[in-house]
Amino acid sequence: MDLFELNRINQLEKSAPLADRLRPKDLSDYLGQNHLIGDGKIINRMIKADRIYSMIFYGPPGVGKTSLAKIISQKTNMAFEEISAVASGISDLKKKVQIAKDNLSFENKKTILFIDEIHRFNKSQQDYLLPYVEDSTLILIGATTENPYFEVNKALISRMYVFELKSLSDRDLSRLIDLALSKDEILKTKDIIIEDEARDTLIKYSNGDSRALLNALEIAIFSEDEIDGRIVIGKSSIENSTQKKIAVYDKNGDRHYDTTSAFIKSMRGSDIDAALFYLAKMLESGEDIKFIARRMIIFASEDISNADPNALVMAVNCFKATDTVGMPEARIILGQVVTYLAIDKAIDFVKNNKDREVPNKLKDTHYKGSANLVKDEYLYPHAYGGYVEQDYLPDEFIGESFYEAKKVGYEKEMIERLEKIKRGINED
Repeated sequence: MDLFELNRINQLEKSAPLADRLRPKDLSDYLGQNHLIGDGKIINRMIKADRIYSMIFYGPPGVGKTSLAKIISQKTNMAFEEISAVASGISDLKKKVQIAKDNLSFENKKTILFIDEIHRFNKSQQDYLLPYVEDSTLILIGATTENPYFEVNKALISRMYVFELKSLSDRDLSRLIDLALSKDEILKTKDIIIEDEARDTLIKYSNGDSRALLNALEIAIFSEDEIDGRIVIGKSSIENSTQKKIAVYDKNGDRHYDTTSAFIKSMRGSDIDAALFYLAKMLESGEDIKFIARRMIIFASEDISNADPNALVMAVNCFKATDTVGMPEARIILGQVVTYLAIDKAIDFVKNNKDREVPNKLKDTHYKGSANLVKDEYLYPHAYGGYVEQDYLPDEFIGESFYEAKKVGYEKEMIERLEKIKRGINED
């Protein structure tokens, strides 16, 4: 390698985004995922035993899927090959398989093939990998933001471990900010002050995504003027360096089904605040209002039925009304039926707070493999006489209230009915 090549590499490293410059190279630098890499946990054990098996990393963006795959490669002295399923085909896979074969033949070295967005491969592309995964020609590590039990062939997934990577906690994100300022070769040469309110805003808007946080931080720092040799980052700097926070889920992915499941289960459990919260989350995610209204019709018939025949009438009328008026007014009609109109309060809360995962017990379980991801037990209210005490909101939001009923007319009667149900449970 000549001086010109060294200079080119050096310039590329300096111009790389902060998220790339700060990519962890060891488990000790890796933030989050303690359920997988902590002492005695499965991936930590695999690395210590030098026994790495094919696996899928499943989770939202910016949680460290690529970084963890590279760390595994470095710690086990395996060759590392990487492709993106978005821009690759069978011919690319053939080249990578040949590299893996050569590494085994000439260097007695195993190869990790990391495939980003593996769910984007079609069936034939996934099937091509099967024999090489099975005979250990290569160790396949796939990364996906989609539920692999929906998107990856059963034959392939049966030969792999599936690990769920979770959004980074607020504490991890705060530590990441400190690491960026103290460890990055460029930022550590500057005198940078981040005000507490700015830090909180950055963490909130990053939504557990380390890449989004570091990108916003870098924009804020380099777009702020130095005053007396110091860069002070305030709340407004962060707000002007981030994209609007949105409720996170893909309408075709498992988060769509998890949120819908939590919405229905919250209504079934007579938790008005939780039902409004998940309704707001669906609306903010751009969910089709007809889909929501249809689910409410099914709920009225299946769960309420003849206990209150008027519920079905209201749900059907809700479908017709939302179809007629459209958004944004449709939110009021949907909110009215959910409470039987605090929907604006719930929407405002969703907009201005970090998105949280649907509690495990409320997630969708209507697919093979769900038992590997959903561990907590859901208590079915109809098995307990129609009501059972359990929390429906994410743990961080328990106690939030979006519905304040007027103590007149039907609202008064409804609240009295709910209180009577809950009082009866407590008295038992």
